[in-house]
Amino acid sequence: MTPAEQLWMDHSLTIAAAQFSPGPDEAENERTVSRLAARLAQKGAQVIAFPEYSHYFNRQLGPDFVEHAQDMDGSFVSCLSQLAQKHGVTLIAGFGERVPDSDRVYNTVVAVGPDGLVRTTYRKVHLFDAFGFQESQWVQPGDLDQMPVLEISGLTFGLQTCYDLRFPEVTRRLVSHGAEVVVLPAQWVPGSFKEHHWNVLLQARAIENIVYMVGAGQCMPFGVGRSAIIDPQGYVLAQAGADEGFAIVDVDAPHLAVARGTNPALELRRYRVVPQESASADV
Repeated sequence: MTPAEQLWMDHSLTIAAAQFSPGPDEAENERTVSRLAARLAQKGAQVIAFPEYSHYFNRQLGPDFVEHAQDMDGSFVSCLSQLAQKHGVTLIAGFGERVPDSDRVYNTVVAVGPDGLVRTTYRKVHLFDAFGFQESQWVQPGDLDQMPVLEISGLTFGLQTCYDLRFPEVTRRLVSHGAEVVVLPAQWVPGSFKEHHWNVLLQARAIENIVYMVGAGQCMPFGVGRSAIIDPQGYVLAQAGADEGFAIVDVDAPHLAVARGTNPALELRRYRVVPQESASADV
């Protein structure tokens, strides 16, 4: 085993999934993110994930989401940058990103490193046009060729968002590009069997990809909460309830290596994931 491999095998990382209920007051949302980030950093978290639409949310998607959309250098990402530097952590959160000359926004997840710099972004691909909702009316889907992966302290992270969880190829594609931990900010809408779907799908994505899953959701009244961190064998390591709170746990490379060694399904797969618009593309 090389020194680099030994370093990876010896490594562990403390990850937190924070949940709250964002509202239409952007300043208040930033204060909540600041408060939770400080609390979780004090508990030793090195990576903290926040929900989808953390910077602004209202009960129903509408023109106000476009009005309140921000650029990547707006107040919300700037807040994340300051907090990340202050606490020496990586912060991951969702927000409505302004699309120039458009009446729609991007549903964007941004990852900001301890140096305050944006490490990567992901613009949601699968929009929530289901269960009576029509997210695509106000949100523009991101490009299919995005590959939002980043390295954090020796582990490779991948990003996806909420409704993407119902499409197993999204997680598989991230894992194909090295993801060992997948972070999923969400606003998982309450409804019949919805909490059950959330729990089962997070565990399924973890099991079939032999990967850690981190789901950070909005809490009640507009989200089911239940933010969770799932291990590569589908075991729930930590989970929050329905109200504001968090899940926090240590994840480690040796556990992942053992799981993938015991079940080498990723090495045995016979298919790859390709975009529907370009079925011949090798992704």
